[in-house]
Amino acid sequence: MPIFITGENGTGKELVAQSIHESGLRKGGPFIPINCGAIPENLLESELFGHEKGSFTGAHSMVQGKLQYANKGTLFLDEIGELPVNLQVKLLRFLQEGVIQRVGGRQDIQIDTRTVCATNMDIAQAIKEGKFREDLFYRVSVISINLPPLRERGDDILLLANYFLRIFNDEYRKKIRRFSAAAVNFIKSYQWPGNVRELRNRVQRAIIMSESSALEPADLGCESEMPAVADNSRQAISLREARDRLELEMIAAAIDRQKGSIVKAAEVLGVSRPTLYDLMKKHNLTPLTSAEKTPE
Repeated sequence: MPIFITGENGTGKELVAQSIHESGLRKGGPFIPINCGAIPENLLESELFGHEKGSFTGAHSMVQGKLQYANKGTLFLDEIGELPVNLQVKLLRFLQEGVIQRVGGRQDIQIDTRTVCATNMDIAQAIKEGKFREDLFYRVSVISINLPPLRERGDDILLLANYFLRIFNDEYRKKIRRFSAAAVNFIKSYQWPGNVRELRNRVQRAIIMSESSALEPADLGCESEMPAVADNSRQAISLREARDRLELEMIAAAIDRQKGSIVKAAEVLGVSRPTLYDLMKKHNLTPLTSAEKTPE
């Protein structure tokens, strides 16, 4: 089935498309991505459908298009909202009939590929304005997936931050073990306008530049955002959210002071070790984020 993915920039639309490809029956075939907004309009038709030798100035040989390269696999059309209307017609014919013609060619070429499309555009508005064909939209959106922005994904934010901390630690051979309590608080409360891409880039830069064992908000380049976040959070959060934040800060600080010993941190906080583990699980304070050490 054709699949249509929507979401803001940086939410991971191409990763979702790749996952769909790799978990499907076509995983043995090629995954061919093309960004419709990154290729000049006069080259895009040839890029998609290919061209015959001599079909235009500079066409010195026959060239296959991305659609043909994606045969038996998946074609990922990113930013499909940028596709010119004349090419929308050609794409619609392919989706209906499963055949293409190269630029300058007359032979129908049978293509068997799954199409996954993505956009950050308001397609409903584009259809109203005549910039996107309604019949094409119904063809490419048999199944629709909307990716929420990072700020709406709750504890996913910290899980992703820890994942990036782990992979970049390995990649750059660093020994940064965790985020500080202040950094955790920032990560969970910041709005992340650049979504997962911004989170990844900030953590990567912090890992490269930092020489400490714990990343602070300053390492993430967040000093300028901190006051605004704090003011907004005081106005917007509930009593339960305020209590959870304080709980998180106290737990992380206690573990920091006890140099990662869960037994000693539990004693300082006046709770049992199983209770502390439950609280750590509640706040996604994994051994990586809490510098946990196994007690002897």
